[in-house]
Amino acid sequence: MDSFLFNILKWWLYTLAILPFRVLYVISDILFYPLYYVIRYRRKVVRANLTSCFPEKTLREIKALEKQFYHHFCDYIIETVKLMHVSDQEMDRRIRYTNPDILQDLLKNGKSVFLMLGHYGNWEWITSVMRLIDEKTVFGGQIYRPLRNKAADHFFLELRKRFNSTGIPKNDTLREILSLHRDKRQMVIGFIADQTPSRNNLHYWTMFLNRETPVLTGAEKIARKINAAILFVDMKKVKRGYYEATFKTITENAKETSDFEITEKYIRQMELSILDAPQYWLWTHKRWKHKKNAE
Repeated sequence: MDSFLFNILKWWLYTLAILPFRVLYVISDILFYPLYYVIRYRRKVVRANLTSCFPEKTLREIKALEKQFYHHFCDYIIETVKLMHVSDQEMDRRIRYTNPDILQDLLKNGKSVFLMLGHYGNWEWITSVMRLIDEKTVFGGQIYRPLRNKAADHFFLELRKRFNSTGIPKNDTLREILSLHRDKRQMVIGFIADQTPSRNNLHYWTMFLNRETPVLTGAEKIARKINAAILFVDMKKVKRGYYEATFKTITENAKETSDFEITEKYIRQMELSILDAPQYWLWTHKRWKHKKNAE
């Protein structure tokens, strides 16, 4: 029954995706009001996160930032739906990679590259980075957490394949990457690394947005095993529906780094992006559900 209902939803979303961006943004503006005022989707979580991360801001400033976030969140939803029906040329116009040579030079030198980013801007559009590489010689993929609803999980996997990016389930990450490495395959793998680690993976804590925060360390551990290069993807929202992404080098040789050095450099870059324009980060996450002393 769930699959049947989801298939109906999928075809309805596809109908929406055919609409031009200007119409979709009108829908986004309308969607904001029921989402924010009626459904109040995770309003308490967002308010608590913003208040604790920006204690210097007044309640009026927090509320203004909160509304800016929800407006962007609605844009993110319709922009993600649009991936179902958007041309390569349109995506090239709407997300520009300012320095693609950094990624391409690493690949020319035989390196595999891990891209580290967060739930910032429109992270679903970052799969278009695969247009910068030769898919015949370089494997492109991203790590993801499978959804409980199999129909929804399949839908998002297909959506993220739009630019020839293969989804790798979180629990299969190490096995899949080592297998590719043994087969001497070059790869570009995306890691959204600002998620909350599970209780079994609370290996590293650091200050992030004024709070003690556990950080995922899997990307750096695997990178060391294959001596990958690591780039941070700094995403900026230029204006509505348009983004810029800049590659920033964390390391060209992961084996030469010390424990948690990569993770710390990543989290500092992520923090700078958020502080520059906090409304574009995904504040609905329960990012601080673990407490260091309790764990």
